[in-house]
Amino acid sequence: MIEIKHPKEQARLRRLALAAQGLLQAQPYGRGLAGARKAINHLGYVQIDTISVVERAHHHVFYSRVPQFEPAMTHQLLLNRDIFEYWAHAAAFLPIADFRFSLPYKHAIKSGQTHWYRTRDTKLMDELLARIRAEGPIRSRDIETNTTKRAGWWDWKPAKKALEQLYMEGDLMVSDRKGFQKAYDLTERVLPSHINSQMPSIEEFATHMVDQQLRCHGLVSLKGLTYQRRNADLRKAVKALVNERLAQRTLEQVQVSSGEVFLLAAGAFERSLPRLNSRMLILSPFDNSVIQRERLKALFQYDYRIECYVPAAKRQYGYFCLPLLYRDEFIGRMDCKAHRKTSHLEIKSLHLEPHHFDEDQVIAAFVDAITQFCHFQKCDSVSLTKVHPKHLTQRLHRALGILSSI
Repeated sequence: MIEIKHPKEQARLRRLALAAQGLLQAQPYGRGLAGARKAINHLGYVQIDTISVVERAHHHVFYSRVPQFEPAMTHQLLLNRDIFEYWAHAAAFLPIADFRFSLPYKHAIKSGQTHWYRTRDTKLMDELLARIRAEGPIRSRDIETNTTKRAGWWDWKPAKKALEQLYMEGDLMVSDRKGFQKAYDLTERVLPSHINSQMPSIEEFATHMVDQQLRCHGLVSLKGLTYQRRNADLRKAVKALVNERLAQRTLEQVQVSSGEVFLLAAGAFERSLPRLNSRMLILSPFDNSVIQRERLKALFQYDYRIECYVPAAKRQYGYFCLPLLYRDEFIGRMDCKAHRKTSHLEIKSLHLEPHHFDEDQVIAAFVDAITQFCHFQKCDSVSLTKVHPKHLTQRLHRALGILSSI
C-alpha cells in the first residue's frame, strides 16, 4: 500500500484522475463527431439530464472534452447506432458495444427481482408491443389522450407507464429522440446485428466494470467500482476480482490523507502524464469526473453538491452551480443561466475558493473559458452579478467587459 502524504504525490494522483477523464489535454479524443464517439467509448456513459438553465448535461460533458462538438452530434451518434440509451446509475447514453452489459438489469426487472414500477399491466404491454410490431416506432405522446401537465412520473397514464416498463425490461429501445420526446421501437429492429447481445456471466460483468472504471477514472475505490449499482452478486464478484488482481500484483493500492483507499493499475502512479496547462474548464454538475462526490472530496478536497434540489432559502451557492477546474484543482463554482431569447449568459454568482494561484492568471483563464462557454450556449453577451471574494469584482467586470460582443 502506497501512503500519499507529500503534496507532490497528491498532485500526481489528481493528474492521474484528470488525465483518465480526458480533462488535461486539449483534444484527447479528437474533434467533432469522431471525437465524441471516441470520448463516450472511453468514458463508458454520459448522463442525460433535463435541466436546461444552461446547455444540457449530456451535451456539456462532450463539450468539455471534444473541440468542435455541437449538441446535434449526440443525436447523430444515436441515429448512427454508435450509442444507445438506457440506465447506468441514472438515465444515460452508453456505447453500443457495451449493450450486453445492460442485460442483467433488464433481466432483473423483467423477472421481478427488482422493480421499475411496482405493478405491471401485462395486457397493455402486450398490446403496445403488437402495435409497435405492426406500425413501427411509437412516441409516448402518440398514446396520450390528455395533454394536461402532470406533477411527476407517478401521474403518467397507464399506457405511458407500460411503454416505459417495456423499455426498462429490454423489449424496446429508443430509436430516435427530438429533445426529450423519445421514439421507441422493438429492440431487434434497433440493435445492429453485429452487436453482442449475449447475457454476460457475473464474472464477465465484474471484469467489464473493473476495467471500465480503471480506464475512465485512473484510480477507484472499491465502493466506486459499483457506484449506485445495487446488485449484491456483482459487488461480490467485483471484490473477488479485485482481491485476485491485488494478489497477482496487477493492481495496487494507495491511501490518501482522508484514509480512503484507492485502487490503480500496477505502475500507474509512476506513469508519465500530460503536462498541465493554465486553462480553466467549466464542467457540468453531472460530469463523469465530479458525479462521485465522496471521491471528489477525497482526491481534490472539493466539497461539492448540486443545489437545484435544495429549497431556495437554504442554497449556499445557487440553483445550478457549475464546478470550475483550473489546471489540476477545483477552485470554485459558478451559478449561471443562459437566456436564449436574448442570447445572454447571466452569471448570477461566481465563487472562487482560497487557492495558491496568481489571481491575474486565474482571471485570464476564467475569461477565456467564459468566451468559449458563451459560444457553446449560443450567447453573445455576458453579465456578472455577485463575486466571492468581493475584492475581485471590479477586476472581473473589467476583464469581462471585452465580451460585450463575442
